[in-house]
Amino acid sequence: MRKLLSGKEIKELLEELPLGLKVFSKKDKLEIFDNIYKLNDKPFLIVIDEKNRKMIPHLKFLQTISSSELLKFNVITIDMGAVKFVVSGADIMRPGIKNMEGNFQKDDHVIIIDINNKKPLSVGLALFSSEEMKNMTGGKVIKNIHYVGDEFWKIN
Repeated sequence: MRKLLSGKEIKELLEELPLGLKVFSKKDKLEIFDNIYKLNDKPFLIVIDEKNRKMIPHLKFLQTISSSELLKFNVITIDMGAVKFVVSGADIMRPGIKNMEGNFQKDDHVIIIDINNKKPLSVGLALFSSEEMKNMTGGKVIKNIHYVGDEFWKIN
C-alpha cells in the first residue's frame, strides 16, 4: 500500500528523527510504501519495527550524503577483509572494527563503512554500547540489518 504523507504527518516524522535524518521539509514529497519511506521518489528510511516506530536510514540515501553529514550518525569503520562478509549479510565481529564514531547504546542503529572508501556498506543494530565495544576484543557486536544488495537495496 502506497501512501503520500501530509504536511502534518511529515512534521510529526521530523520530530521523531535523529539529527542526521532531518534533511527534508513539509514541501518535499514523502510517501510510504510497505515498510519503505521514499523522499522525492528515492528510498530514505526503512521501518524495522512498526509497533515501536523504529526506523533505520536506507543505504541509497546514506550514499548520497557527504562524509561530514555522515558523521551526524554513529559510524563504525571496518577493515577491508570484513567487507565481503558484511555485504553478504554477515554480522559485524569486533576484530574487524578499526574505528567507532559516536556514543551509542545497545539497540541503536549504526552505519558501517569501509576503511579505504569511507562509503556506507551496511546499517546494523548495536548489540553493545560503544563503551562496552571499545573494551571488547572478540565476538559479534553488530547485527547486520540492511546491506548493499539485500531486498531493501533492490527497491527503487
